[in-house]
Amino acid sequence: MIWIEIIAILVIWLSFWSLIPRDEWWFRGADFPRLQILILGFIALAFLLFWDEPWTVYRQIIFVGLIAALAYQLKMVLPYTFIWKKQVQQVSDDQLDPNKQISLLVSNVLTPNEKYHLLLEQVQKYQPDILLTLETDQTWQNELSVIEKDYPYRVPVPLDNLYGMHLYSRLPLHETEVKFILSDEIPSIHTTVQLRSGNLVQLYCLHPKPPSPTEAKDSTLRDAELLIVGDQIKDLDESCIVMGDLNDVAWSRTTRLFQRISGLLDPRVGRKYINTFHADYKFLRWSLDHIFHSTDFALVHMERVAHVGSDHFPVFVVLQTGRAFEQAQESLEQTDADEEEAQEAIQEGIEKAEREEKPVTDEIAQDYK
Repeated sequence: MIWIEIIAILVIWLSFWSLIPRDEWWFRGADFPRLQILILGFIALAFLLFWDEPWTVYRQIIFVGLIAALAYQLKMVLPYTFIWKKQVQQVSDDQLDPNKQISLLVSNVLTPNEKYHLLLEQVQKYQPDILLTLETDQTWQNELSVIEKDYPYRVPVPLDNLYGMHLYSRLPLHETEVKFILSDEIPSIHTTVQLRSGNLVQLYCLHPKPPSPTEAKDSTLRDAELLIVGDQIKDLDESCIVMGDLNDVAWSRTTRLFQRISGLLDPRVGRKYINTFHADYKFLRWSLDHIFHSTDFALVHMERVAHVGSDHFPVFVVLQTGRAFEQAQESLEQTDADEEEAQEAIQEGIEKAEREEKPVTDEIAQDYK
């Protein structure tokens, strides 16, 4: 059965390919479909084990290579299952305090999507404190205006380039800035949210370009933007949340480095996948939409929201802050090598932005030059 050998070789090749530390999209793309690669690998392994043919040297080499590839893929994706240790505690019933909670709904709406009512229905259902919409243009802003009475604090950034974003909040926002960190085409929202208890939370809303043949040819600017934010967060002694469509999967090299640099936690670890893209293809999905938070937050609730007509599912998360959680939860350990890798990636991103004549903000220029 030659096709089994072809599948096994493909799994081995893709697993090796994703280890190559290059930023071009044809390398970084192998980070995304790890679950799909794993499924194909187990199918090939089953056929190799029960294939009633002699075990030639060629077959043995493929078998050993496939075992190594599957072990690597499992290492990458198993943390996002219930068998792994939870990175974030669950808030018990006797600890619940609505005044210290914040509910967040993140939705990449897909600009051409005209099913506005579907998102509005989910907003009505979940009543989030914070709603972040991505890919929203002026038309979407007009259609969502019906919720403005419930969300007195708003940060509109309508754009026609698929990178518009809108932040709607029931909670007061302070010191709000819209920043274009490494490109005048890609906004991010930086603000401080005041919880009902009075606690202040630094909130970062991001949506960098993905590495793809139709968007960015490599992941350099995406990685640098995420790591710049992580580098700034590590020096904060405050509650913090990073949310958005990061156009990267939870298990990628960059996302894991971001967690170690920033000290933020991922509530999916030890629980489940929240695969949000592609909403229309059940067997081609991975996690692109994320909510990371500081160690003083624990999880109240987390779920993937119903289809809203976009190529992304929204994500809904409720968090609660408290010193007890901070004392019980530890961020990932950062090494000197992590710091060096992050700084190199940031410098590469700044240099690339300058080569492409994308204005780097004065803040970034001052901090990293």
